[in-house]
Amino acid sequence: MLKIAAAVLFVLCLTSFSMPLSAQLIPHGNVYVGAAYANSRVVITRFDFKGWNASAEIIPLSRLSFIGLVFDASGFYRQGITEYNILGGPRMAVNFGKFRPFVHGMGGIQRVNSSGNKYQPVAVDFGGGLDYKLPFRNFSWRVQADYIHTRYLSASQNDVRASTGIVLRF
Repeated sequence: MLKIAAAVLFVLCLTSFSMPLSAQLIPHGNVYVGAAYANSRVVITRFDFKGWNASAEIIPLSRLSFIGLVFDASGFYRQGITEYNILGGPRMAVNFGKFRPFVHGMGGIQRVNSSGNKYQPVAVDFGGGLDYKLPFRNFSWRVQADYIHTRYLSASQNDVRASTGIVLRF
């Protein structure tokens, strides 16, 4: 009888304490959408692009809330040239009151269509930015800058990207 009572007490404790702990395991993150500007240097020629930038970040470990995984996509347009970047990687951020500075390093693919010629080099992105908490619930304003490097055959391309927009935290 004592073993059954101990087993029932163990199951009750396990179920009652697991509910509050499971709420802490729900991942948090943010979604960002904004306008972007890029300056691209292909070999010796410089091009200016206008476009968009969007990202989704998830913070998988509640105890390490300063480390997140980010998926980033952007599109840039100029007469005769379109460029898309699909990137992913880790992001580190720290909260200081209403400010949240961050840095990230990502890798992925860049897809370029220039006058009918298409190529998809591997892209490496290093960058960072700052989120400023707005008075509206769960919204922030982001300013971000990135350096994107690609290499296709013997040519290398260096892009500088700046973007700004709205962040929704969840």
